[in-house]
Amino acid sequence: MTERIRPKAPRALQMILPVVLLALYLPLVVMITGSFKGWTLDWYIELFQDPTLFQALLRSVMVATSSATLSTVLAISAALALEKFVFAGRWPMRILSTISLMLPELVLSLSLLSWFSVLHWELSLATVVVAHITLVLPFAILIIAARLTSMDAAVEDAARDLGAGEWEVLSRVTLPLLKPAIISAFTLSFLLSFDDFLVTYYTNGAGNDTLPVKLYALMKSGLSPKVQALSSLMLLVSVGLVILLIKYRPKEGPES
Repeated sequence: MTERIRPKAPRALQMILPVVLLALYLPLVVMITGSFKGWTLDWYIELFQDPTLFQALLRSVMVATSSATLSTVLAISAALALEKFVFAGRWPMRILSTISLMLPELVLSLSLLSWFSVLHWELSLATVVVAHITLVLPFAILIIAARLTSMDAAVEDAARDLGAGEWEVLSRVTLPLLKPAIISAFTLSFLLSFDDFLVTYYTNGAGNDTLPVKLYALMKSGLSPKVQALSSLMLLVSVGLVILLIKYRPKEGPES
């Protein structure tokens, strides 16, 4: 079979690409450069010595870890139900879980705030965790369900033929094959939760600011090197998680 040769990109597009990349990444370079005081780490040292910022960082990590863990567990259960079983309302549930991906974040924030008000829930970090689970759960379901769809059902059937029960099939066959998707779902959920501002801003209680909310409050008083240092650290965390997400992305075939 003759391999198809791709045509070369037009010169105009080859010239536009570097301009687009420069426009995207030059502000990040400027921000990172501005976070160094005379090419020293003074602003970063001062940043970690600020107790309010450190507490905000701990809250962000706690909220992101909790929401990512719970949403991943729920996503595994939901994806298995949607892909492995037939029940009434299966297709409406699948459609609703997909539509929620396109729901504007502002609408989601206001609807959650209204719902907490109806339930008479006092706004706190607990409501933020619930809100973040609602935000990231559809993404986790999509990732795990896509992996389940690509898996060869014959592998599970072979395990049953060899005498494995349903729990053994799930724990020793299905979940190990889902490992790349589970890691990807957890990483993406953590990243979305850690960086979220809008949902957190509407569902958070007083005195429990997470790092993005604290960063917003600092920026209202002016852009300082400390804010740039904080933003650079958040960028570093985000890039690291994206690298993990790419490394452990689901692959085709049962061997992954």
